[in-house]
Amino acid sequence: MARAEAEQRDTSVGVGAKLAGKYLTFRLGEEEYGLEILKVQEIIQMQAVTRVPRTPAYVGGVINLRGKVIPVIDLRKKLGLPAVENTDKTCIIVVQIGSDAGKIVTGIIIDEVKEVLDVAAENIEETPDFGSSINTEFILGIGKIGQNVKILLDIDKVMSAGEMSALMSMDF
Repeated sequence: MARAEAEQRDTSVGVGAKLAGKYLTFRLGEEEYGLEILKVQEIIQMQAVTRVPRTPAYVGGVINLRGKVIPVIDLRKKLGLPAVENTDKTCIIVVQIGSDAGKIVTGIIIDEVKEVLDVAAENIEETPDFGSSINTEFILGIGKIGQNVKILLDIDKVMSAGEMSALMSMDF
């Protein structure tokens, strides 16, 4: 009986309770986003990225991170945002992306790191429904911080399974 009650409570838990926790927030253009802190390995200064021929436009190229070559994704291009010049605040967040095909360490180029926030369950809302023609599965939810909102990204879904598979098959 107790187990059945616990299972019933688990299904009634809102999106906020499942997503509450620490997020690294960063800026792309005028908007702020958040990544689950457990997905972040490190933050490094922007460095020269070597372009790899025949890769999609959102793949910035590769970098040498302490002897290991890793792919770098231009998150602006991946999310369909306009390109801008790098600044002294532009950096690379090194994340571990997981998919059915496995895990891959990847860098994502962002405009500016902001802070680590502990987002409470009551401050996270479900992603608004924009209709079936707009894919929002890469958005975990919307974090409300004071009068501002942060788009909480599911870094594992920013890249599709096919894109992840293609990245993993490249011999870096």
